[in-house]
Formats: sequence, C-alpha cells, structure tokens
Amino acid sequence: MSAKITAGDKAPGFRLPRDGGGEVSLAEFKGRKLVLYFYPKADTTGCTIEAKDFTRLAPAFARAGTAILGVSADPVPKQDKFKKKHDLSIALGSDESRDMLKAYGVWAKISLYGRSYMGILRNTYLIGPDGKVARVWEKVKVAGHAEEVLAAAKEL
Repeated sequence: MSAKITAGDKAPGFRLPRDGGGEVSLAEFKGRKLVLYFYPKADTTGCTIEAKDFTRLAPAFARAGTAILGVSADPVPKQDKFKKKHDLSIALGSDESRDMLKAYGVWAKISLYGRSYMGILRNTYLIGPDGKVARVWEKVKVAGHAEEVLAAAKEL
C-alpha cells in the first residue's frame, strides 16, 4: 500500500543505488534542503525536459542551499546513459525494488487512454533541513515546474 506524504510529514528515509555507482540516502542531506522529484522513465520526452530544466537551474538551487535528486525505477545503467546523453548534472537514484516509490506514495495505478497499469506519479517533494516535507507538488506539469520549485526552495 502506498503512503500519502503531505507537507509537515517526516520524509521517509531511503538508500538507493545511484548514477555513476555508489549509493545515495536521505541521511546525506541532513541539515540541507533537498528537491526530491520522481519521474516515470528515463529518456522519455517529459522526463528529459524536466531533468534538463533541473540541470539548467542547478547552480541557482545550489546558491539556495538545495540539492536535487531525481528518482525512477530505471536501472542504474539506463540512468547513466540518460545522464550522459543529455549532459545532466543532477543526481539520479534507482528504485528498482519500488520500496521508496511506495513509501512516498508515487507507485500507483495510472489510467491512460483507457488502459490501467502500475507506474510512477510525477510528484516532487521539497524537504527542509529538518528532514520534514516542506512542500509537495502532485501530478506535475513539466513546463515551468523547476522554476516554481526553485522559488519555493529560496523561500524555505
């Protein structure tokens, strides 16, 4: 059963394999702000635009003391290829087990063109330095999203 995470909730901990090898965990960001965004599939149109937008704004996020982590269920080699192909500078986590996706409530039944299937909701979470979720964006529309998240990060 997927959880529903809302602003004010403690962000669920995680440890995931990440692009380039190694692991990434929520504990690494303690005392810092984190944009945690979930995307359905590497190298698809919307996911590519979103990743490129976050990469383009990464220096501004850094000035706002905010790290960025994109997460999907894609295996690390696919994410490495995605990152290299589009010259992405942001970190990408791989949740093939879908445990983290479920903990954040983004592994869900999706209906598209009359077909239902399990998939990843395009949601974003802004996590504060205290480890609590400060803001949630559900069913994200990609255009302008990274800019909106940056504005929220600057206010936090």
